[in-house]
Amino acid sequence: MINVAETCVGTRALGDGLRSVVWVQGCPFHCRGCIAPQWIPFRPARRVEPAALAAELLADPRVTGLTLSGGEPMEQASGLAAMVRAARAERELSVICFTGHRLAELSGRPGAAGLLAELDVLIDGRYVRSRDDDRGLRGSDNQRVHHLTGRLAGSAAALEAGPRGAELRMRGDGTALLVGVPPRALADGLGALAKETA
Repeated sequence: MINVAETCVGTRALGDGLRSVVWVQGCPFHCRGCIAPQWIPFRPARRVEPAALAAELLADPRVTGLTLSGGEPMEQASGLAAMVRAARAERELSVICFTGHRLAELSGRPGAAGLLAELDVLIDGRYVRSRDDDRGLRGSDNQRVHHLTGRLAGSAAALEAGPRGAELRMRGDGTALLVGVPPRALADGLGALAKETA
């Protein structure tokens, strides 16, 4: 079972093409300025079987890729690898994954090799707010974009240093979900608004 914090079907804000995103619950890093602090605690969220999650993420037939984020995907590597395999049994997909771990640190980590084998791009390293250079899909300039296959080689420049994008999605309960790596001005504005309304 995968402990899912949130999903989004059909976005262009987190990688090449139309993608679906899963954010998992739980992260050991507690990066200062994390865009999703509600997904840091290791607590039960929504438990979903890998095949059911794959079906949910592929609900839009136009989706051509998956993005895995969180929380920390490597904490649920085995379940996510099974989900990607189930999704790829249905259609050809590219897969991008964010992790706070460095690629070299993942050797020997339970389940990591299986998930890495399913990824096309890994964006590694912890978010450092003071190093947010407002460029690319990575959150700060210490993070690295690793192309593990050639599937997204044509998007290398955009992933590394292209303009950022974000979308606001309304949930059924009237709350909003921020999807993407927001431009710094948007992130700062949302932070200021949250302080005003707190």
